[in-house]
Order: sequence, then structure tokens, then C-alpha cells
Amino acid sequence: MVSLQPPICDFGWKARGFNLRGIDGKRYTPENTLGKNGLLVMFICNHCPYVKSIRECLVRDTRELLTYGVNSIAIMSNDPAEYEEDSFENMQHVARQYDYPFPYVWDETQQVAEAYGAVCTPDFFGFNAQLELQYRGRLDASRKELVADAPRDLFNAMVQVAQTGQGPREQIASMGCSIKWKNKA
Repeated sequence: MVSLQPPICDFGWKARGFNLRGIDGKRYTPENTLGKNGLLVMFICNHCPYVKSIRECLVRDTRELLTYGVNSIAIMSNDPAEYEEDSFENMQHVARQYDYPFPYVWDETQQVAEAYGAVCTPDFFGFNAQLELQYRGRLDASRKELVADAPRDLFNAMVQVAQTGQGPREQIASMGCSIKWKNKA
């Protein structure tokens, strides 16, 4: 397991298009997922200890962001051949177990992760209502272990985006496991 940090926000970068199948069988795009005040695109998976440690906070925060007009979508881009825990069937199981309040979709070709420049799980991309990037930072100070009562960096940033269309200028990068890329031999 390699621990990586993605780059900080490239403000105004337009959300890349995608059309991915969710665990519910529906197709999702940025346009049909966008809330009236923004969209949070999250690259997560099932096996990563960084993601596992924040699942409950992620559910809490994304559920609460709905009240601010910010919708969320989680994309799983890992190669499940490398980690069985990241299989489509296990995506369905984990989403039910944690009652994900957002679509959980599979980037089977990994083209979406490449287009976004996703580096790790979790990797967060917070967009305003015009699908312009305003946040690319961490959920909070948690890493492989949950930090109790940590300031809610992602949540607070996305509330600011919902209210002003702009993200905070000071952001701390997320940290997590590397995307498990398919062997392109």
C-alpha cells in the first residue's frame, strides 16, 4: 500500500464528463448528479484503510451537504482483480451496509480517474453550480485512524462553495492509498 497526496485545487478547472453505471444499475453523469449549489466527486474504494476510517463521517457530511444543495457521487476506479474487496458486488454490499446517501459508481475502464487526475483514495473534487473546481482537499485530519472531533474541512469548504460559489483559498491535500491501476502490458 502506497500512501499518496494529490495536488491542491486548480480553481476553475471544469468537471470532466463521464457516464458511469451505479451499483443501482442507473447511469450517472456530472450533469444529472449536480445539486443546485454544487457537486462533490469522490474517488473512494472498499479496501483502503484511509477510506474505511472515514466512512461514517463521509456519510454524515454528504447527507448534511444535501441540505445545502450540494450532491455527491462516489467513483470506484481500482482494478478489482488486484483487490477483490473492490469488486462491483462488494461495492453494492458496502453501500448498503453504510447507507450511502450518494450514487456509488464503477469506473471500470479507469478513464474517469485518469481524466480527473485522481491520485488516491480518498480523493475529493468539490465543484460549484457551474461545475468549476473549488475544493481539492481532505475530509478532515483523519488518516488511517479517525480523529475524533476533527474540524470538518471538506464539509465546511463545500458549505462555502454552496453559499458563495467559491472554495477556501487555503486547503490541505487529502491522503490515501494509491489508485490500483490495471496492468497496461
